[in-house]
Amino acid sequence: MPKDATDLRFFVAITEAGSLAEAARRMDITPSAASQHLRQMERRLGVHLVHRSTRRFRLTDEGELFYAGAVDLLAQLDLLTDSLRARSGEVAGKLDVCGPLGFGRRYLAPVLADFHSQHPGLLVSLTLSDVAPASDAQRFDLIVHIGHLSDSSLVAYPIAPNARYLCASPKYLARRSAPARPDDLVRHDCLVLRENQEDVTLWRLRRNRSEVAVRVPPTLGSNDGEVVKQWALMGKGIMLRSEWDVADHLKSGRLVRVLPDWKLPDADVVALVDHRAGMSARVRLFLNFLQDRFKPAPPWR
Repeated sequence: MPKDATDLRFFVAITEAGSLAEAARRMDITPSAASQHLRQMERRLGVHLVHRSTRRFRLTDEGELFYAGAVDLLAQLDLLTDSLRARSGEVAGKLDVCGPLGFGRRYLAPVLADFHSQHPGLLVSLTLSDVAPASDAQRFDLIVHIGHLSDSSLVAYPIAPNARYLCASPKYLARRSAPARPDDLVRHDCLVLRENQEDVTLWRLRRNRSEVAVRVPPTLGSNDGEVVKQWALMGKGIMLRSEWDVADHLKSGRLVRVLPDWKLPDADVVALVDHRAGMSARVRLFLNFLQDRFKPAPPWR
């Protein structure tokens, strides 16, 4: 049988990491120590939990059952611990948050710092990535996400409205006449951001009851939004970017909206929580704190 909750957390960690080496890296232990811990657990349980070879790592049927039970038990344990701490007014434990790179640096990191100042007993971890970690969601207590969500296993809580605009620099528009209608975009230099496995060269615009989808030529493309924005500021072409990222540049005149009468699909900011694990008191407290920071209107408006 498991020795204690440490065994349960260890097994959940190696399962969600997908390999002993990656789990060891996340837990800051050696791969040999992780392998030894797993062997000791299997001996105590009297079953094999994992099929492992040089290249493959796969749970046995018993491992799948043990993983599902461990997730449920740990969720119940965390909720119980939070409830007991709440009685004494203490907010403690771990808070693992994930968010997008640019938005995370500018907005999420300061919010977490302020939240920790109010609750110094918390151990806070912030992971920033522009690859949506929906398949790895159980690693995190809360994921801040911008835009379309395809994974229905995650519950989305609204944080802030966020429109998307087509923008270019005055330098570019002085060199090339601004497009008068969406179809004109195919004759322009377009800058694309490759993220979240989206079809990034298909730009959808709407005005009144008219909807148009334009396949734009990707003159320059990157997986880094900051790079795409810098290209636009340098006059390299037209980009599609979130309101939160370009509002200051539009206000200063360094960027100008293109086709302002046409609307693109919004990319609202939401917080994602894995509903299977429930929501602990500390996560709910942080979610409320995060929502309050963007009311009554987000800073970019």
